[in-house]
Amino acid sequence: MLLAFALVLLLAVLVSSLAHRTVLSTAALFLVAGFLLGEETTGVLHLHPDSPILGVLAELALFAVLFTDGMHAGWSDLRSAWRLPGRALGWGLPLTLGVTALLAHYVVGLPWPESLLIGAVLAPTDPVFAAALVGNDKVPARLRHLLNVESGVNDGLALPFVILFLAVSQGSGDLHLDDLALELALGVAIGVGVPWLAIRLEKSRYFAASTAYEPLNAFAIGLVVLGLAQAVHGNLFLAAFAAGVTVATFGPAQRKAFDKFGELVAELLKLAALLVFGALISLEFLGDIPWQGWVFAVLALVVVRPAALAVAFLRSRLSRREQLAAMWFGPKGFASVVYALLVLESGIAEADKIFHLVALTIVLSVIAHSSTDVLVARSFDERSEVPQWHETPGPDEGPGHGTSPEPDQEPRPGTSPAPGRGTVPEPGREPDPAAAPPTAPEPDPAAAPEARRGGPGTD
Repeated sequence: MLLAFALVLLLAVLVSSLAHRTVLSTAALFLVAGFLLGEETTGVLHLHPDSPILGVLAELALFAVLFTDGMHAGWSDLRSAWRLPGRALGWGLPLTLGVTALLAHYVVGLPWPESLLIGAVLAPTDPVFAAALVGNDKVPARLRHLLNVESGVNDGLALPFVILFLAVSQGSGDLHLDDLALELALGVAIGVGVPWLAIRLEKSRYFAASTAYEPLNAFAIGLVVLGLAQAVHGNLFLAAFAAGVTVATFGPAQRKAFDKFGELVAELLKLAALLVFGALISLEFLGDIPWQGWVFAVLALVVVRPAALAVAFLRSRLSRREQLAAMWFGPKGFASVVYALLVLESGIAEADKIFHLVALTIVLSVIAHSSTDVLVARSFDERSEVPQWHETPGPDEGPGHGTSPEPDQEPRPGTSPAPGRGTVPEPGREPDPAAAPPTAPEPDPAAAPEARRGGPGTD
């Protein structure tokens, strides 16, 4: 297992530059590698649904991802631009859950508790399969912000519904809602209290972190939250998300120091979980899914999110192209993988069926979204699609300086369409000596025809 993961990781590092420019993605690479190395394909990885490593790895990976996701959802981040993400989360997320549950019940025939459970499992999105879109600076910033914030927050928002519907699906006459509420409350309390206290201590005059140890501060906070939540039986995942939000809100310096290091830790655990998840899938596994399951998976990708966001974005200021891009790019990713593993580990009656449906949906999503993100992102490279406020650097300026003309606006007479400070004579008009720069030489009569064409180098 370790050798396989190390070799695939090395390959992912070697092709990572290519992956950023093409339809490849490192997440898809680990998923495919797990599929090829699995027990029923080549037999290199001996993993089964009841393997102990599944639960442990899923738990650690989801904790790390929710912790880092929470750090991107600090109060200042949400307050600065909350309207569009608020629409996607406040309306889009519950509508996605509900419509998915309807499909699971009426198309596949799952009971209502299990239908709602699979709706919660498939509700989160993951921008890793749309990296070319969220990483292209010519894509409108509000669209990239929307996709990033939505995917960073919906993992944590969907979690309580997964826990609740999983408890309902276990079929106990007494759902122990008081115990469940206590577990969730303890998780949130630990997630808020531990980081707040740690940050206050560091800011006091008695303590200070050295430059070398600053990245470990938030890491240590995360470990304390994990250990304390396990000790008092608080919900680990809500504790992780709440801790990330608390660090982002009260400790921006700690978040900044932890950012790159934390992302790498979370990425390693995420890729390991994807490798394990892929190893559980095989051609025989996919062949066991009836045609109703395939119909469900396709509709979950091409109908559910577009329908949910069409309602969420009513009367919004997003352009039609931006809305279509947001509707399409709701890829099912890591959070759904881990939630599916948790359902499989729970042993409920429909666990295997739910896992098959979620696995198929994720596989189709990986293929569809990771192979189209580059194409959609490149469509925004066209000048007519660049938003009016997109910043274009001038010849002597770095990124973020200067502005481009509005797409549908012609340059003013007497000005160059290219960024610059000089002027160009209008066609058919002689240069105005008074408008020439003081240091400009006298016009050469032999060059008059060339000047009337706009001058050299102005095309």
